[in-house]
Amino acid sequence: MPVRLPGMMFLRVLRERRSLIYQMVRRDFAQRFVGSAAGWLWTLIHPLVLLLSWVFVFQYCLKVPPPPGAGDSYTLFLFCGYLPWLLFQETVQRSANSLVEQASLITKTVFPAEIIPVTLFLSSLASHLIAVAVAVVMVRWMTGHFSVLILLLPVYTALLGLFAIGVGWLAASLQVFLRDTAQIVVVVLTGWFWVTPIFIDESYFPPAARFLVKYNPLALVVKGYRQRLMTYELPPVSDLVLLAAVAGATFFAGGIFFRHLKRGFADVL
Repeated sequence: MPVRLPGMMFLRVLRERRSLIYQMVRRDFAQRFVGSAAGWLWTLIHPLVLLLSWVFVFQYCLKVPPPPGAGDSYTLFLFCGYLPWLLFQETVQRSANSLVEQASLITKTVFPAEIIPVTLFLSSLASHLIAVAVAVVMVRWMTGHFSVLILLLPVYTALLGLFAIGVGWLAASLQVFLRDTAQIVVVVLTGWFWVTPIFIDESYFPPAARFLVKYNPLALVVKGYRQRLMTYELPPVSDLVLLAAVAGATFFAGGIFFRHLKRGFADVL
């Protein structure tokens, strides 16, 4: 008999549940803005206001010089780097408490709980794509730059998705048994944010701390987004291979861990 790895079984489940995933993504995206006058525009307003606040503080108040990779626009440097982080943060943070919030589905019906973090990522991805479109327009308008290499951007988004879903599965399954997990996730993400080169170029990190960037998969994604949106540089093959390896390993490890703990969800929830 062929060996069926838990990660491969998860992929099969996701394929078989495409219709359910689509319906849940639509419902989640709609519920996030129900009763809101601005609707989905809030997905742009929040990051743009935060971005302008950072630019005002760091560039105009503290007079921090633009990093080497920022070119003439520190605003674009920040925006392009913040986009993938925002997608990752939102996916993981919402996934952490997702099973507890959907306890009625898991305990009262035969429901594939593993698709919940997936639907949260896809729901966040819809907002992300809108923000990326705005970034492309901003880069074109402010610098005149546009490269065909932007077609490689979905590769980074897909690998980021695998990584975020894998971490989301880990956090969601742990939260069922250890209700402090969601709070721990917030703390970890806060620290993770500051060791990801979003505000500054990685060359600004002290030599003793550069290992935090070297072994940070989000640093590769941030770098990839900036290069695809703002430069004509070809992506290093080594970066893509490393990112794919880490993302794939995290996805399958998260799937195995989730599947192992899933047996006890109904009893605890």
